[in-house]
Amino acid sequence: MKKVFLGGTCNDSTWRDALIPLLKIDYFNPVVDDWTIETQIEELLQREVCDYCLYVITPRMKGFYSIAEVVDDSNKRPEKTLFCYLASDDGETFGAVQLKSLEAIRKMIKKNKAIVCTSLQEIADYLNAS
Repeated sequence: MKKVFLGGTCNDSTWRDALIPLLKIDYFNPVVDDWTIETQIEELLQREVCDYCLYVITPRMKGFYSIAEVVDDSNKRPEKTLFCYLASDDGETFGAVQLKSLEAIRKMIKKNKAIVCTSLQEIADYLNAS
C-alpha cells in the first residue's frame, strides 16, 4: 500500500484531522507530543521511504522550515512531492503579502514538476487515485 508523509503546518492546525479520514492510503503523521532526537530521525526516515511527501501550509505556521522542505523536495523528487496552502485555518488567515509570496512559491514548485493542489479534497483525490 502506498504511503504519504504529512508534512507542513503544525501548531494545533487541524488540517491533518480533516485529511486523514479522506485517505485510502497509508500515512505518516510527524506530529508528536514530545519532539525528541528519535522522533526527528523517524521523520527524516519517513520522508525518504514514503511514496509521497505532502506539505500543507496554513496561517497557523510559525516557522519556515516546511517551506524549505517542500521547495527542496520539489527539486530533488518532484514526482513524489505535493504542495497545498490553505488561506485560512481555524479563524486565522494569511494577509495579502503572505498570499502573494505563497502563490510565488506555488508557481516555483509547479515549475519544478511537483504536484500542486488547492484543497484537502483535491489532495485526497490525487493520492487515492495513485
